[in-house]
Amino acid sequence: MDELRWAEEVAEKITTKMRAVAERNRHKIPFKAVNGVYGDLAERNICWWTNGFWGGIMWQMYNATKDDLYREIALEVEKKLDKNLMDARKLDHDNGFKWLPTAVANYKLTGDDDGFNRGLLAACNLAGRFNPAGNFIRAWNGEKSAGTAIIDCMMNLPLLYWAYEVNGDPKFLQMATAHANTVKQYFVREDGSVNHIVRFDAVTGEHLEDVGGQGYAKGSSWTRGQSWALYGFVMSYIHTGDLSYLNTAKKVANYFIANIPENNLIPVDFKQPEDITWEDSSATVVAACGMLEIERQLKKLGELEQNESKVYHRAAMRLLTTLERERCNWDTNMDQIVEKCTTEYHGNDWEHTLVYADYYFIEAIWKLTGRELYIW
Repeated sequence: MDELRWAEEVAEKITTKMRAVAERNRHKIPFKAVNGVYGDLAERNICWWTNGFWGGIMWQMYNATKDDLYREIALEVEKKLDKNLMDARKLDHDNGFKWLPTAVANYKLTGDDDGFNRGLLAACNLAGRFNPAGNFIRAWNGEKSAGTAIIDCMMNLPLLYWAYEVNGDPKFLQMATAHANTVKQYFVREDGSVNHIVRFDAVTGEHLEDVGGQGYAKGSSWTRGQSWALYGFVMSYIHTGDLSYLNTAKKVANYFIANIPENNLIPVDFKQPEDITWEDSSATVVAACGMLEIERQLKKLGELEQNESKVYHRAAMRLLTTLERERCNWDTNMDQIVEKCTTEYHGNDWEHTLVYADYYFIEAIWKLTGRELYIW
């Protein structure tokens, strides 16, 4: 298989489909498609953690095509999110997911001062969630969640790294690396699997317990959590140059690769019962993005690492080519691309569509074709 030719062909499919999807949904902030039609989450919950990904898709498409439709939609999303940015009770550790693909992407592409301002406000709020006793960023709001941290936050740390890079205040870097070090110690297990949720004493910082969260059970391996850790630690390496973060990313990726099923379709949890066949394609695309980034970083380190990088490239291509062939919908009358995504094992809504799966699939294909806007 000519991988570049394949990626270019998929990129053309994305470009054709997303033009139609964007036109139909230009005034929405989608979360998932029902019967091929996106709803508008902005009408129901403007503070939902996924609300930045539609803007991120739009900026990725604008960067690749220079079609102003995408820029206009992205700016509309960014302005709508001001309602969340000004609601202190609804801001949480997912500020990175909301404002990196929107405000920060806008600033990186256009130099827009409003984008810079929104990004820095979101970063300052995220920094305010840092617990110095336990060296972690609390996940959710409410008194009972004061000591709770989750693996997803590794993907939000780049908002703090960006704030340090543009603002120069070392507190942003210090908080991000302190949290990453805590995750490395308490979330990543010896075999490379990861916890989803870890609870600490909010006053003393003492580690209290590990929680199964959205996976099958305590001690199991929720696959999207694996992918958040895998990609998140690569990001921390990119921003700091700390090789321990790259090695942690490789450790988690190696566990992920070792557990890929023969059909290359990723389950919700690597340890779910054999008679349960639920998939999570969103874990597939996030992991593929992370593996491609590991490959990229290893190639920069030297000949030995460049040979090692092939392991991650091959795994990413296995995942992406299978997903494109078996789990992508290219009908321009249907809003979603990636299908069979699952938010959590113990929910009641398995194998649907999720806007962030489409975002990461596009990002992965853009990495392969050189179209990517790196927003993290």
